[in-house]
Amino acid sequence: MNIGIMSFAHIHATSYADAIKRIPGATLTAIYDTDSNRGQQASEQYQVPFFTDIQLFLAQPIDVVLVCSENVLHKEMVIAAAKAKKHILCEKPIATTVEDAKEMIAVCDQNEVQLSIAYPVRYSAAIRDVKQAIEAGELGDIVAIRSTNRGQNPGGWFIDEQLAGGGAVLDHTVHMVDIMRWYLNSEVAEVSAFANRYFTELDTDDAGIMTIVFENGVIASHDASWSRFPQFPTWGDVMIEIIGTKATRKVDVFNEKLNLYSKGEKSITHLYSGNDTDFELIVDFLQAIQHGRKPLISGYDGLKSLEIALAAYESNAKKQAVIV
Repeated sequence: MNIGIMSFAHIHATSYADAIKRIPGATLTAIYDTDSNRGQQASEQYQVPFFTDIQLFLAQPIDVVLVCSENVLHKEMVIAAAKAKKHILCEKPIATTVEDAKEMIAVCDQNEVQLSIAYPVRYSAAIRDVKQAIEAGELGDIVAIRSTNRGQNPGGWFIDEQLAGGGAVLDHTVHMVDIMRWYLNSEVAEVSAFANRYFTELDTDDAGIMTIVFENGVIASHDASWSRFPQFPTWGDVMIEIIGTKATRKVDVFNEKLNLYSKGEKSITHLYSGNDTDFELIVDFLQAIQHGRKPLISGYDGLKSLEIALAAYESNAKKQAVIV
């Protein structure tokens, strides 16, 4: 299966490219980027042809494209790839507006190509273990959920609202809302949120907290931020706690770790020892395309989590709960 990567703007692009090299039968065939320097650097690193013309790139013998651009460019890249009959795995968030996300999904449907959104947290072994426990009834009826996604300030285009579409709340909400929806098989009814600059002098939000009410009555809270300082032992956390009538389960995806003590700027570093979720995300998507089945994560999943993040911004602006 031939794979093309559209942009190395996102930090996960190199992880995906490395994953492709490890998958039997998968070949990274071409690279496209709107930034010539960035694209050329990736081309040299992976020894793959680089294209500055999107149509020339899409004319290559590619089966699948991975869209890893700045968020605001997701729409045009996904639509171009869909019209060229390429299956698409797009970085999160799916888009920066609900209208764009719906158009992307529609164009992919019209061209009969699969659109999946990169939510690798679903592939965490610990996260999947909780999913199995819920489905087996081990937790009883779910009453409430508490989650956090608190990391370091990524800098670059991530802190430019014109390119990212938002700040920490958009960046660090969609992952965990996706897991909540997956666990509950229910949609969100109402969102209340606060978002602002609490840790930095950025022009965009660097933290937010929200209360989410699901249609099935479950109440959830989510804490999203770029609050971790550069010397913190790890990038951040991805934690979710599920409170049920029979039991409570709590998972921090990055808590599977070894402690490395050293001299220097960081006296302690957490070395992640869990399963490679980026790798398993790519493997599962390619297998879905190969075998003609639906990917685990759909464009619709991307749309629904985007709606919640944008509703959080609306709630913050209006200072009231927002019906989704």
